[in-house]
Amino acid sequence: MRYIIIGTGAVGGTIGARLAEAGREVVLVARGAQFTALREHGLRFRAPDGERIHRLPVVAGPDALGELRPDDVLVLTVKTQDTEAALDTWGRAPVAGGGTAAERLPLLCAQNGVESPRLALRRFRRVYGVCVWLPCTFVEPGVVSAAGTPLTGILHLGRHPRGTDDTVRRIAADLESARFEAPVVEDVARWQYAKLLGNLANALEAVSGTIAGQEAQRLYERVRAEGETVLRAAGIPYASVTEQKEARGDKVRLEPLGGAERGGGSSWQSLARGTGTIESDYLNGEIVLLGRLHGVPTPLNELLQQLATTFARERRPAGALPLDELARRAEEAERVAGAAAPVREGAADRS
Repeated sequence: MRYIIIGTGAVGGTIGARLAEAGREVVLVARGAQFTALREHGLRFRAPDGERIHRLPVVAGPDALGELRPDDVLVLTVKTQDTEAALDTWGRAPVAGGGTAAERLPLLCAQNGVESPRLALRRFRRVYGVCVWLPCTFVEPGVVSAAGTPLTGILHLGRHPRGTDDTVRRIAADLESARFEAPVVEDVARWQYAKLLGNLANALEAVSGTIAGQEAQRLYERVRAEGETVLRAAGIPYASVTEQKEARGDKVRLEPLGGAERGGGSSWQSLARGTGTIESDYLNGEIVLLGRLHGVPTPLNELLQQLATTFARERRPAGALPLDELARRAEEAERVAGAAAPVREGAADRS
């Protein structure tokens, strides 16, 4: 199988580099400064086992490849806000022997959040979800770092909305030959929703810096508690913290690269690169959406969603909002939400 990595950022670059090192055929898809850097200098991949340059085919879109192959695998690793454009571009690409990519090829959604597989299933017949647990960084064009060892990451895989097949098992085998653990599961969404709860910290980290110290940790715990309450109200199952810890164990330890600690996560990196967009609408915003659908207040997630999108739109530096100011705004948001909450039907008048 040939792997076409649609979005060569941190996740896409790491998966592409490791698959190439394992002898798999890989094509990288990029745009802008990243496209230019990859074309001119190759992909500079930094990991605990060393640094190397991968000179792989790089394209901006499917036209450069001509007809796609029947055994191609599309790996979607763009941020969710860019999913629709990628699906539109690649879904109509012709495949040798007839038909389009949307009709014939498997599409893996290796992204944060839970929205992309739903968007993809509107167009692609064969959609696979991936729960991405992969510590990696992309802040400089052409350079991707992955600090995990002895495994680079853990990627739970399964068909969307549920199930498995021979294709996903073959893909998992390729990934496991490339320094990943890739469990094939019937209910991949369960793992994705669990990851979503962890990713609610992304916006907090992006606007106020990495979560260090008790105050930041307590704030995140309140944000996560909102998310857990919403998922219970919606009847959505998710893997527990204990289950996740047991699955991960000590398989992916973080090792500083070049003596420097890893920077922030994916949302922090978006602000650091000044992209102008951020994925918070599909992380904290997913909790806000579910809260509105099921009558659960989510003031903290709504606040973080708004702050992160404002930071991205105005290209403010990552971590620019002091934590004490964020905490003050969070308390105010909770107070306003509490005051606006409707009295439950049947509540006694105790005045």
